[in-house]
Amino acid sequence: MWLSALGDYGFPAAVTFYLLYRMERKLDQINRSVLLLYQKQTPPAMERALTALPPRTKKH
Repeated sequence: MWLSALGDYGFPAAVTFYLLYRMERKLDQINRSVLLLYQKQTPPAMERALTALPPRTKKH
């Protein structure tokens, strides 16, 4: 039974994990790029305004 389930779902699961891994790396690269742009292009007045915002609360 387990061998049959592994045969049925093993390949799709492996492809899914591979794609998620690749997507995570790309999202990390995008995040770094956005942070670099933010640091280079944020005027001081905007920086003060953003730091004055109240912290976000987690929604349950």
